[in-house]
Amino acid sequence: MDLLNNFLFIALPYVAFAVFLVGSIYRYKSNGFKYSSLSSQFLEGGGIYIFAVLFHWGILIVFLGHLIGFLFPGIILAWHSGAARMITAQIAIFTFGLAVFIGFSGLIIRRVSQPRIRVVTSRMDIVIELLLLAQIVFGLWIALGYRWGYYWFASDMSPYLWSIVTFGPQIDAVSAMPWVIKTHIVGAFIILGILPFTRLVHFLVAPFHYTWRSYQQVIWYWDRKRVRDPATAWTTTRPRNN
Repeated sequence: MDLLNNFLFIALPYVAFAVFLVGSIYRYKSNGFKYSSLSSQFLEGGGIYIFAVLFHWGILIVFLGHLIGFLFPGIILAWHSGAARMITAQIAIFTFGLAVFIGFSGLIIRRVSQPRIRVVTSRMDIVIELLLLAQIVFGLWIALGYRWGYYWFASDMSPYLWSIVTFGPQIDAVSAMPWVIKTHIVGAFIILGILPFTRLVHFLVAPFHYTWRSYQQVIWYWDRKRVRDPATAWTTTRPRNN
């Protein structure tokens, strides 16, 4: 058992991070044009909006919750010293986790039920979606079966993760955890390792700077009716748009 725990909670994190780092850089350098989500919305966009919103906003909040618990464990423990705040955080995180599950389930159903989407679905799409679905289910399971997860994440998981970052792995706490939590942890490392080979790698180049950049003014100087008229004669001269 000690050998298995050492592999899962010491070796696997370093292997996963190394593969993620090298794979992401290599894929971007070798084939940057595929460094995207390869959106299929133009093939079939019906009903995608609500599920995409639930999934993306839900996963963002859940991820930030985990990240804050990792970066500021002392603040989290102090903040959740009161029962009311702890219960509020538990309900909030579970609600967003449930939103992730509903949104992702809707997107999976769309992918398997639409013939046009199935054609452009790769084997890696199926693999990563099944892994993500399992990870979401285990996360909800932990939230329901092992209460106050945000508190013990800060007290047990954060020190373990920091020990990995500082190259002094301390796995006593995670080794004693129930198998559901262990599976959730291992699943996170596996997903991290295979991310560079999936369409989910697009989050690394997401245009977050659009949030604070200035508005871009676009002025169209063309005669729109003439440009869009199929009867308009073709010209080899490049039209000007400024």
